[in-house]
Amino acid sequence: MLDASMSLEDQKSMANILALIIFFITFSLSYGYDPLDPSGNITITWDFISDNGATVDVKVSIYNLQLFRHVEAPGWRLGWAWKGDEVIWAMWGAEAMEQGNCSKFKGQDKPHCCLKHPLIIDLPPTAPYNHRFFNCCRGGLLSSLTQDITKSAASFQMNYNKPTLDATTASFTMPENFTLGVPGYTCSAPFQVPPTKFTADGHRWQQVLDTWNVTCMYSQYRASPAPKCCVSLSAFYNSTIVPCPVCSCNCKGLPGAHCIDSSSSVLQLPQEESLEVVRCSRHMCPIRIHWHVKQSYKEYWRVKITITNLNLVKNYSQWNIVVLHPNLRSVTQVFSFNYKALPIYGNINDTGMFWGLEYYNDMLLSGKDGNVQTEMLLHKDTEEFTFREGWTFPRKVSFNGEECVMPSPDNYPSLPNNAHLLTFSSSLLTALYFLLYIIFF
Repeated sequence: MLDASMSLEDQKSMANILALIIFFITFSLSYGYDPLDPSGNITITWDFISDNGATVDVKVSIYNLQLFRHVEAPGWRLGWAWKGDEVIWAMWGAEAMEQGNCSKFKGQDKPHCCLKHPLIIDLPPTAPYNHRFFNCCRGGLLSSLTQDITKSAASFQMNYNKPTLDATTASFTMPENFTLGVPGYTCSAPFQVPPTKFTADGHRWQQVLDTWNVTCMYSQYRASPAPKCCVSLSAFYNSTIVPCPVCSCNCKGLPGAHCIDSSSSVLQLPQEESLEVVRCSRHMCPIRIHWHVKQSYKEYWRVKITITNLNLVKNYSQWNIVVLHPNLRSVTQVFSFNYKALPIYGNINDTGMFWGLEYYNDMLLSGKDGNVQTEMLLHKDTEEFTFREGWTFPRKVSFNGEECVMPSPDNYPSLPNNAHLLTFSSSLLTALYFLLYIIFF
């Protein structure tokens, strides 16, 4: 609220500043800028491989260039709109979900897809060998760059006829209105880039005829207006457990909030696959992450992290969490998770990524066994380490790229006011016992 005592010019300046703040917040939410992954995006590359006169061969590649955000089941579903009367005659490494109306083509050999707006999906791992293509057949799943860079890309090849107007020209026409089919992503218009180069033997380099890129950015706000996870806190020096904030992800009883009490049977789950149903709680989040400061040693301190799946209709494969904490630069050992530092801004090493061990805890199940946990040992930095003022708790936590709701710093577990007195009294009592032992024995 602007102060009435301010001059008209000052009020205008303050209003402009507020407008700029609101603009940048809205821009960040809508266009997906993430300060922990400022360059992250998914890039679609459209390579024109050969011009066959009436038809053209292209290779389409999807690259996940994000540090920690991956594409999970049901996977990507790439869509676009043809500008003319193109139809897809053949495809390897992927397939169109629908063939469409191909009745104008006579004979038994019909095109693979005649739709104006085709929707392309990846093949399953069990796809026949003659239908495969390089980097295909993972069911649409894309790993993040950090977890497994070898599975962060997908590719397929197709042959389609040129639109009627371009059939006799040497130029290529790109489709438009690309979509990734994954919630939260918005794709740009195609833009031309230098032709892709490739080599078979590492000596002679060749290049494709033409290359276009499409950049798809993620926005948590576009994916879901409500958060998907929350954080609770505790420490060995305080008996209080700070729970997730009330209504972190939703409020019980509000429209769109679907939950089942722990005493109810899972047979009451709704039949709709897209409906999210969670265990009823004060926070109503499908994922809860608990950070417990477990123990303190002379030169080290120990933290236990527990991730609980309260989503009754979904398992999370290839999950990960990203934590922002200044002491992560001194991680000594992580016991049950994979861990990798994310030095995003030069030498500032305060961000780290945790994910499950393959075939051990990389699947976060729903139900009573739906939790994974680890302990972490960190070296104390004597210049800044303290148990006071909530320093031992994370500044920011995200799950699968979704920022989690943190408790208010005012509620963080604190040291007892008489902690130093208790330490002194304990030392004094030990000294007295020692003196008494000398005197009487």
